[in-house]
Amino acid sequence: MRYVFSTTDTTRYRFPTHANELVMDRAEAVASESFISVMEPGEAPPLHKHDDTEQVFFVLSGRGRVEIGEGAEDQGEIGPGDLVRIPPGTLHRVPCVGDEPLRYLVVDCFPGGRPTHEPTWESHVRVICEQQGWSFDEVKQPR
Repeated sequence: MRYVFSTTDTTRYRFPTHANELVMDRAEAVASESFISVMEPGEAPPLHKHDDTEQVFFVLSGRGRVEIGEGAEDQGEIGPGDLVRIPPGTLHRVPCVGDEPLRYLVVDCFPGGRPTHEPTWESHVRVICEQQGWSFDEVKQPR
């Protein structure tokens, strides 16, 4: 069992809209996972929700905006040191609004325990790629 996970020795997943650097796979925990999201200036993931996940974001660098709900209502700008909580089932996205990349550590918390339908990070990413029409083989970056 591992207790320490490096934020510099990660596996990178480059989606067309942003990148995620996997820090701790959900397969290595009972009810959580962790990754670093990276948005280049002007990038944002699609408006989306996680029915089985509460997310906590800690901003490491850059500037972004938290957008919530169907109309992507602006909740304000975020920057280094800010902590954001996204409850399960909440539509959200965080675009980069600065002139440098926005980087934030994400901790996904699964109130019902690790999802059995997507028990690993990779299985989750495969579902996202299928839903968005992206190629998993192009998204997963070599180490």
